[in-house]
Amino acid sequence: MLSFSQEKKKIRVTAPYYDVNEAEYPGATILTRNSKKQIYIEHDGIEMWCDKAYHYKKEDSISAFGKVIIKQGDTITLTSKVANYSGKTQLAFTAGDVVLTEPKSTLHTDTLYFDKLKQQAYYKTGGVVHHEDNVINSSIGRYFMKSQKYQFIGDVDIKNPEYTLNSSQLDFYSNSGIAYMYGKSVIKHQGTTIHCERGYYDTNADLGYFVKNSKIFYNNRIFEGDSMYFNQKKHFASATNNIKVTDTLNHSIITGHYAEIFKEKDSVFITKRALVKSLQQNDSIYIHADTLMITGKPENRIIRAFKNAKFYKLDMNGKCDSIYINQKTGVTKLIRRPVIWSGDNQITGDTIQLLNNIKTNKLDSLKVFYNTFLVNKDSISGYNQCKGKELIGLFNDDNKLYNIDINKNAEYIFYARQENGELIGIDKRISGSINLKLIDNQIEEVTNIGSPEGELTPDSMYPKNARELRNFNWRGDERILSVEDLFKDDPPLILTKIQGLEDRVLEDVNEEELRSISPKKKVFKPKLLPKKKRTIPSSISKKKLRSKRKSLK
Repeated sequence: MLSFSQEKKKIRVTAPYYDVNEAEYPGATILTRNSKKQIYIEHDGIEMWCDKAYHYKKEDSISAFGKVIIKQGDTITLTSKVANYSGKTQLAFTAGDVVLTEPKSTLHTDTLYFDKLKQQAYYKTGGVVHHEDNVINSSIGRYFMKSQKYQFIGDVDIKNPEYTLNSSQLDFYSNSGIAYMYGKSVIKHQGTTIHCERGYYDTNADLGYFVKNSKIFYNNRIFEGDSMYFNQKKHFASATNNIKVTDTLNHSIITGHYAEIFKEKDSVFITKRALVKSLQQNDSIYIHADTLMITGKPENRIIRAFKNAKFYKLDMNGKCDSIYINQKTGVTKLIRRPVIWSGDNQITGDTIQLLNNIKTNKLDSLKVFYNTFLVNKDSISGYNQCKGKELIGLFNDDNKLYNIDINKNAEYIFYARQENGELIGIDKRISGSINLKLIDNQIEEVTNIGSPEGELTPDSMYPKNARELRNFNWRGDERILSVEDLFKDDPPLILTKIQGLEDRVLEDVNEEELRSISPKKKVFKPKLLPKKKRTIPSSISKKKLRSKRKSLK
């Protein structure tokens, strides 16, 4: 009983007509059909129909011709003009208008190898797969029947009414419609282009996940990151770790370690060491905060930086709780405990505004409201101080303050020195307004406006406890002297561990074994499908399709 169960099954044939021709086909039984019935061949779950066949009983193989149909259960159907099948190896070779149909897709190719034991089909002469609205072209491909997976190599193209996808290596699951990319790949939607070298794309849901050298081109933005998620239907993308968003229109670069982009709203949200670098005239301004938000169309873009916001440029830097920038009006607002340093001058107030000339993109003026203070360190000891209700500053073409007016209840304390640096005394005044003239951020001239009160007092006679104006607050230790200083108060950065995709496993193809079942006579000459002719519209009937391939007959 055991030996019976292990006995290999032989090919069984049912045909209307039998014949032999030992001279031309030694060892073969020649089978032909009649007008009503095709030849029927069965072997261990495989069924085959054809118009003519040569059955080699000793080798347990068969060569079939005409309208060849091979079926495995009710899931796999393979049609061709020529087929060779070995009952020993359970390998099949098919050629000529080959069509493999499974529940979710249809494959068209010139020649196809079918391995029943491994449940795989393989082609290397170009193929086209139709899956719902997707048309997939490739030079080499393999189909795994158990997992319903296609494995494509060599200039793989997916065409869909909504997008196109090109990849050097791609796995495609017909049951789910998910494509896994393992080489340089490009996905194109209207207004969006994606580049990556590793990732997957759900062709049904129009969403993807990319983890190697990934970039998304959104209109005037380039979005990069270690790990990227993309949803076309929601016009949304997010990224984790080493993120870079380049705004080609507004000449800015945003970096961080978590970001979200909403294409329809034209907005970017970024956090974890968030930093925006913008070109201002010939200088770059850097803005850092816990979170950055950039919203609005390019001509009306708004930047918001909140929680521990800081900015740095070569001749000016500052910090506050939140920064608001309206690029259309050119207004920058520093909100909650703002402080800026222009050269060695510290300026504080309840609110600070910087105004840009939107035509020249140069700093135009500075406004400070309520509890205004201007402070700088004296060259030897003490602090020069000015205070008032508001401060108005003007910038020259080099983006440096050259004129400052402190208005309403103005007060100042200055350490008056001779040109050689010798201290003359301490000058304290109260007036309606004070005007300051600056050269290279150094105060060169002070003018009191409106009946000033006060006098110059020798240093030795000036009380130590009166050398600071009320609400004086020197914040020099918070000064930002480099781009790196923007991050000095940040907590340690812990990057999210990226969940990657498993490496692709390519099983070697035994070319010698496949050649063993190829026709000994060239009954069919394989022809590589030209790329421009590979796309077969789903509306074409099989009859029309065959007529297009006369050269293969």
